[in-house]
Amino acid sequence: MTTTELPPAPERARTPIALRPLRWLRGFGRPPRILGLDVARGLAILGMAGAHIGETEAFDWTDPTTWTDLVHGRSSILFAVLAGVSIALMTGRSTVPERERLPDIRLRLVGRGAVIFAIGLALEMLNTPIAVILTLYGLIYVAVIPFLRWRPWQLLLGAGVLALAGPPLLAFLAAVTLHPYGAGIGFVLYGSYPLTVWMALVLGGMALGRLHPERIRTAVIALGVGIGLAVAGYGLGAAGQALGASVALERGSGVMKSGWEGYAQALAQDDPLRAVIGALLAVDPHSGGTAEVIGSGGFALAVIALCLLLSRPLRWPLLPLGALGSMPLSAYSLHVVSIMMVAGPGGFSTSNSFWGLTAIGLLLVTTLWSMFLGRGPLERLLGRGAAAMAAIPTSPVITGHRLES
Repeated sequence: MTTTELPPAPERARTPIALRPLRWLRGFGRPPRILGLDVARGLAILGMAGAHIGETEAFDWTDPTTWTDLVHGRSSILFAVLAGVSIALMTGRSTVPERERLPDIRLRLVGRGAVIFAIGLALEMLNTPIAVILTLYGLIYVAVIPFLRWRPWQLLLGAGVLALAGPPLLAFLAAVTLHPYGAGIGFVLYGSYPLTVWMALVLGGMALGRLHPERIRTAVIALGVGIGLAVAGYGLGAAGQALGASVALERGSGVMKSGWEGYAQALAQDDPLRAVIGALLAVDPHSGGTAEVIGSGGFALAVIALCLLLSRPLRWPLLPLGALGSMPLSAYSLHVVSIMMVAGPGGFSTSNSFWGLTAIGLLLVTTLWSMFLGRGPLERLLGRGAAAMAAIPTSPVITGHRLES
C-alpha cells in the first residue's frame, strides 16, 4: 500500500465525528497518495468478486451484454500489476532505495508477506471454491527482494523475459519430466498462479511505480503501451486459435510415470514441442500462457493508466472506488467471508444480484470506514506485522530510516 494521506490516529481521534466526513472529502486521495491507483485497485476487487460469484456469458465484442466476461482472469492480473506498483512506492517511489536501507526494507517486506500469507491460509480454511490469491501474494513480497534496486529498464527487461520464456519453459519441463507433482511445485510453478507468470506482472508494475505514475505524461505513455501490448497478446492468441494450435496449458495430463522403459512412449504422448507452442499461444483466462500474460498485462496497464487520468477530473465520483482500493486486503477478505456466510462451508452461490449487492456493500463499508476510521483493519495488521519484523537490533545508520506503510 502507498503512503496514507490521512492524519495520524491521535489527530483523527481529536477531530469531532461530525467533521470527519468533510475532512475526508477534502483530503482523501490527495498527494502523496495517488487516487488513480486506489481506483484501479477498487476495480480489481470488484472484478474479482464478479469472477467469483457473477454469471457471465462468453465474451463477444459485438455484444455489450457479454463484456462482463472481461473480469475473468484480468481482474487478478490487474491486482498483480498494482501489487508491483505498491511495492515500488513503499520502497522508495521513483528513487531506487539506498543500500543502507535494504536490511530494514527486506525485513518489512518479509513481515508483510508473512501476514498476507497467513490471512490467505485462514481464508482457504473457510472452504470456499475460490482460488485464494493471497498466499501467492505473500510469497511475492519475499520474491521481489532481489529486484529492489533494479532500474525501471531492468525491471521491464526482466518482466519481458519472464513473460516470453516462462510459460514455454514450464510447459517444456512439465512435458519432459512427465508432469511432476508435489506441494512445492504445485504451489509455486504449476498451480493456479504460477510464480514465473505473476512475477512478470509484478516486475512490470514495479517499473511503472518507479516512473512517477502520478504524472500525466507517464499515464498517457502507459495507456499507449498497454493498448499495444493488449493488441499484440490477444492477436497472438487469436492467431493460435486460427491455426488450430492448443491454447490451453495441460498441467497434469494424467500420463503415468513408468520409468525409463516406457519413457519414450510417454514423452511422445506428451509432445514437448506441442506443449511449448501451446504455452506461447495460450490466451484464455488463467491459462498462464505468454499470449495471456502480454494481452491481459497490457489490458491491466491500460486500465491503470485510464484510472490515473480520470481520477483528476472525476475525483468526487471516484472517491468511493478509491476508498475501496485503499483497503484491498480487508475488502477481499470480507468478500470471501461473505461467500461462506451466504452459502456455508463448502457451498457456493453465483448470481449477478449477489455480485451487485457485494459491490454496493463493499463500496459503502469501505467508504464509511475510511471516512471515520482511516486505514482498513487488515491493512493496520499488515503494518504492525512489517514493524514487528523490522524491530530487531540494527545499526544506528539503518534505524534512522523508516519504510513507508
